[in-house]
Amino acid sequence: QVQLVESGGGLVQAGGSLRLSCAASGRTFSSYAMGWFRQAPGKEREFVTAISWSGGNTYYADSVKGRFTISRDNAKNAVYLQMNSLKPENTAVYYCAAKYTPYNDTYYTTAHQYTAWGQGTQVTVAS
Repeated sequence: QVQLVESGGGLVQAGGSLRLSCAASGRTFSSYAMGWFRQAPGKEREFVTAISWSGGNTYYADSVKGRFTISRDNAKNAVYLQMNSLKPENTAVYYCAAKYTPYNDTYYTTAHQYTAWGQGTQVTVAS
């Protein structure tokens, strides 16, 4: 089982950018599909984006499509979330998640499909 640690959150002005990182431990990171989720105060955790183990397949929530980009570097055991044109409504704790899936190079979009989670990193977008 991988262990995940997010970083890169912070305070940014609306229209700005942030790049989140998720560092994974373990030797089989390249067999994990990865996802990013977020949870705003008083709201349920929601899907943001996901990527297959090869990086060849990605999927985005409509609300972030065209502004956010997910990527991964299997040599560095890391997944990234580049967030551009940030809006105040993007304020949330952002979590990365992992699902072991060595035989299917696909992504997953629902939280219950993931088996490992990071502790989250706070992103605050000021208006």
